[in-house]
Amino acid sequence: MTLIKSISGIRGTIGGKPGDNLTPIDAVKFAAAYGIWLKDYSKKQKLKVVIGRDARLSGEMIQNLVVSTLVGLGIDVVDLNLSTTPTVEIAVPMEKADGGIILTASHNPKQWNALKLLNEKGEFLDAAQGAKILEIAEMEDFDFSDVDDLGEITKNDSYIDIHIDEVLNLSLIDAEVVKKAKFKVVVDGVNSTGGIAIPKLLKEFGVEVVELYCKPNGHFPHNPEPLKEHLTDICKLVVEEKADFGIVVDPDVDRLAFISNDGEMFGEEYTLVACADYVLGKTKGNTVSNLSSSRALRDITQKHGGTYEAAAVGEVNVVTKMKANKAIIGGEGNGGIIYPESHYGRDSLVGTALFLMLMAERGGTVAELRASYPSYFMSKKKIELTPGLDVDGILTAMADTYADEELSTIDGVKIDFAENWVQLRKSNTEPIIRIYTEAKSQAEADGLAERIIGEMKKVAGI
Repeated sequence: MTLIKSISGIRGTIGGKPGDNLTPIDAVKFAAAYGIWLKDYSKKQKLKVVIGRDARLSGEMIQNLVVSTLVGLGIDVVDLNLSTTPTVEIAVPMEKADGGIILTASHNPKQWNALKLLNEKGEFLDAAQGAKILEIAEMEDFDFSDVDDLGEITKNDSYIDIHIDEVLNLSLIDAEVVKKAKFKVVVDGVNSTGGIAIPKLLKEFGVEVVELYCKPNGHFPHNPEPLKEHLTDICKLVVEEKADFGIVVDPDVDRLAFISNDGEMFGEEYTLVACADYVLGKTKGNTVSNLSSSRALRDITQKHGGTYEAAAVGEVNVVTKMKANKAIIGGEGNGGIIYPESHYGRDSLVGTALFLMLMAERGGTVAELRASYPSYFMSKKKIELTPGLDVDGILTAMADTYADEELSTIDGVKIDFAENWVQLRKSNTEPIIRIYTEAKSQAEADGLAERIIGEMKKVAGI
């Protein structure tokens, strides 16, 4: 059982002892720390916070605890109940709120939950802000409101529909163009809120929808991370239904993956590549992704005459780099699309709409589209952390070993070889070291990963 405290929020497994897991006491403590910080940060007498959650089994319990804690601090709450991460992000500025909390552990399995924290723009907090909240939580310097000053709760379950309307009104989106294509699409919503939002969106585009695991009951039918090994059911169903493609989202709907018409993975890394291809083909501009993302985005950006830059892993880092680089689209290779015309957050609804436009205008099959892009293959491995393992020492040793190669140490260690690359970094959300590689073939990517893992274990003496 695990509790991970980071600048982006608190994430842990349900049950067990306070301080070791995400218990009710920890949920209250961290929600209170956020509320206290928000009062000091905003300097306002009366505050408003938007709360939404995915459909995981512990969601209602954690929601009740968090909402009540904020109310006890005298903060008004707009309760969206079942929602998505990007929906909460757009709701914060629409409600003229001072912040937001999304109750979701994203791609983690059902025993996990988390509090993701937003500022008044509906964007994730920066490192300094997150660190201050952690400090307040440890000090437990809380001052709750008197009975006459308690906050009020307003329930609003319309924001997924509002979100869809916002997507339909984007300048590069034309639902009538997509309707003419008469697409048939299979949707795997992993029995969370993507099963509400994505089918609703598709129907606005005239798409025939085949629903798979779209009941938002929190019983995830497979590991909710949208990776190939978890998606055998939808890959099979796309072929059986003779669908044009499949759509897979994670429980909070900020990661988006496609299944090609032949039942093969389009490639999580290529979600951003395809969406950027469409946007850059209409509007000249720059792109940003993180250091763990495919080189294919760089290639597509340069093809369209733009500039590509890489940021440290983490949505807040990508957003910061996007603003500095005036990027018109960006995101992460895990299927996260950030389109500033909508908002600065990963958004599977926006990504789905952009992909529908690309397919409707370009024609052909999704498999043919994938074949048209630069061909890179990734391997994503991990090493479980054990007590006493000197992660920083291991990464330093690996950097020293490859000091003659092109190195980046802004986020772990990334080694850029001429034909491939490897990145080693400690996860912000799980007790693991991630080992990502990319090469011109899957065998080469897997082989590079295994070689590097062997070298790391030798350094660590394991």
